[in-house]
Amino acid sequence: MSPRVEQIGLATLYLGDSGEIMPTLPTVDLLLTDPPYGINYGGQLEGKGDGYGNADSNGWKSYDAPDWDKSRPNPEIFELLLKAGNDQVIWGGNYFADLLPPTMRWLVWDKGQRDFSLADVELAWTSQQKAARAFTYARALALKDGKEHPTQKPIALMKWCIDLMPDPKTILDPFMGSGTTGVAAVQMGRQFIGVEKHPAYFEIACRRIDQAQRQGDLFIGEAA
Repeated sequence: MSPRVEQIGLATLYLGDSGEIMPTLPTVDLLLTDPPYGINYGGQLEGKGDGYGNADSNGWKSYDAPDWDKSRPNPEIFELLLKAGNDQVIWGGNYFADLLPPTMRWLVWDKGQRDFSLADVELAWTSQQKAARAFTYARALALKDGKEHPTQKPIALMKWCIDLMPDPKTILDPFMGSGTTGVAAVQMGRQFIGVEKHPAYFEIACRRIDQAQRQGDLFIGEAA
């Protein structure tokens, strides 16, 4: 059965399994994603994608003592990720560095926290062989985006990632979740392709990206 596809302005969104859909897509300029391995929801052990792990009581990813041996993804998924884009930014890639080529440019999200209840930073693997870069953005500010997903990243963080790459016109997130990458992409006037296998998150992503697209169209109309 063909996957459900929604076209929302600059965004093309697929409801289905990324492992099945990615091979059918054209190569994009930038793959920007946060693979959903090693998380759960509301403290209940639950798999999303191919892995399992732990989260704090608010559902945010916790790296204090995860059982990563049980959350190892299939190596083939990373082969697909590396083929899907001319450049890649993969959040959480430090946990799967043995499945990825060596890189010089790690991206660091400094959450500005020192309470030791959550990870102070998160890391992203990139395909760029340049100096590492850091982005400081408090988790309290991130929550203002509205928390729709356990591992939701700030819109500002995803825009920063896009800005670091060599002018990507088309961006793919094969683990779209609640659609933050798509929101960032359409707000920046970029084409976006998103894939999400969970219907509830797919609906949230459609709503958020539609809102972002409508806001952008409104600004364009006012400027015309």
